Amino acid sequence: MKNITTVLLVVLVMAAIAVAAQKLERANPTGLSKPAPGSFTQIVKAGKLVFIAGQTGTNAEGKLVGPGMKEQVEQVFTNLSTALRSQGADLSHVVKTTTYVTSISEFRSPEVAAIRARYVGTNPPANTLVQIQQLADPAYKVEIEATAVLP
Repeated sequence: MKNITTVLLVVLVMAAIAVAAQKLERANPTGLSKPAPGSFTQIVKAGKLVFIAGQTGTNAEGKLVGPGMKEQVEQVFTNLSTALRSQGADLSHVVKTTTYVTSISEFRSPEVAAIRARYVGTNPPANTLVQIQQLADPAYKVEIEATAVLP
């Protein structure tokens, strides 16, 4: 009977750990624009995985920082850094990004490439680059979503 009780206790503890690991936490941290109610959440955390909603060239007040790809990419990486810091991480913890742009040639310009390199360093994450006709606002030129693994 004692062995059965021990086995049952171990199974229950393991089940509790598995359930806890699947708990989702949602956050809209200070420093990022606030989503419209019911539209999306900036960050969803599942265990050690962090999913960051697509970031655009808007500041914390929701204002576009400028019309050009260069200034928008700079703001996108500032936003991603803010989101990651709120979870105790940084850009080195990002394992995958998906980048949506309205012009691949603008995104691949030397000036924009230099901004990206400054943020991702010599070990960039896996990335998918997609050119689309338009983002959620016609003034947006770039949107990047990210997945990170917490330390």
